Amino acid sequence: MILFDPIVREAKALWDGGTGRSLLVIAGAWGLLLGMRMMYPVLLPYFRSSFELSLTVSGLLVTVLWLGSAVGQLPGGILADRHSERSVMTAGVIVVAGAVTAVTLAPTAAILFLATALVGLGQSLYPIARITALAQLYPDRIGSALGLTMATGDLGQTVLPPVAATIAVVFVWQAGLGFIVPLLVVAAVALWLLLPPDTGTSDSALDELSADTVRYVVAELRRENMVFVAFIFFLYVFVWQAFTGFYPTYLIDVKGMEPSTAALLFSFFFAVGVVVKPVAGAVYDRIGIRGSLVLVLSGPVVGLLLLPTVEGLVPIVGITALVSTMLGSGAITQSYFSDAISPDMRGTGLGVVRTTTATLGATGPVVFGAVADVGYFDEAYLALAIIMLAVIGLTLRLPSGT
Repeated sequence: MILFDPIVREAKALWDGGTGRSLLVIAGAWGLLLGMRMMYPVLLPYFRSSFELSLTVSGLLVTVLWLGSAVGQLPGGILADRHSERSVMTAGVIVVAGAVTAVTLAPTAAILFLATALVGLGQSLYPIARITALAQLYPDRIGSALGLTMATGDLGQTVLPPVAATIAVVFVWQAGLGFIVPLLVVAAVALWLLLPPDTGTSDSALDELSADTVRYVVAELRRENMVFVAFIFFLYVFVWQAFTGFYPTYLIDVKGMEPSTAALLFSFFFAVGVVVKPVAGAVYDRIGIRGSLVLVLSGPVVGLLLLPTVEGLVPIVGITALVSTMLGSGAITQSYFSDAISPDMRGTGLGVVRTTTATLGATGPVVFGAVADVGYFDEAYLALAIIMLAVIGLTLRLPSGT
């Protein structure tokens, strides 16, 4: 009971004060969006078969999804600063529902790519508005609130991919993806009806776009190690997107697993994140970014180094658990940015950081796929381990107490 008492107290604090309902709705919609996005890797073998895609082109498809998820975050952040977060998040979910429908009806690879880009663009409207809304609802517990929301995202990524894989096996891949559309529509309605309409900040520094506004945003983002932390975040995003984009395919093609088993292992990766992310957010609230990041990134280095050498289900389950602790870094770095950026331009600042890092990091899947296409699947994972080790080295260079 002693172990769980702090968790119970933190959960009660997040629910009290009338904010719990808003947190539940925001987190639930986020879980659906991320779960839908991670259905792509488990359905990638079906895309490859239906549209005759190579590993490189398959990686490009995942990169298009991630690029779409990145480029809209800056406009989404600006809109969150100037308008209601409720409107921005609801619009994003509706766009994703329509785009997923278009993917399931795609007659050619070109349409598949265009619809996938739209899926990403719709999803990109949600993340910044989610963070700025939570920052206003929980000014003293942003790490815990964001960690819990991100854990709900991992819950969606745990549950929905194997459901998609099972439906695809029993019926067709279109059904495996399309079942999410009605759930997204319900989420959009819930966001609109249950969130307060006035979550947008009235003290925005961005009421008009001007050279002075741009200088203000740039100056704000250059302080307090934010550029350095943003670079660390970019390297993490590159590794995470490359790993998740091809992990089920790697387990099937290299480790010889059945698609259903690969989907379950992929879900297990995110299931660990359900626990790791809220814990990582709470640890950040107490000891800062430097110590908490090193804690969550050490396991992935070991796991990625060992992955090419192990065989058998049980060892790979252990490796998957080790690698999955890196999921906590998102709660840590994004809580840091939310704390460090002034409230009057928090949405825009987060949009700049996330759009830049996620756009650059989106190259991970296509680069990884190209390397795997020429027969270096195992070596690609070793390269990811080296990059993650570099991230830890850079984190240790942050000032003590950061």
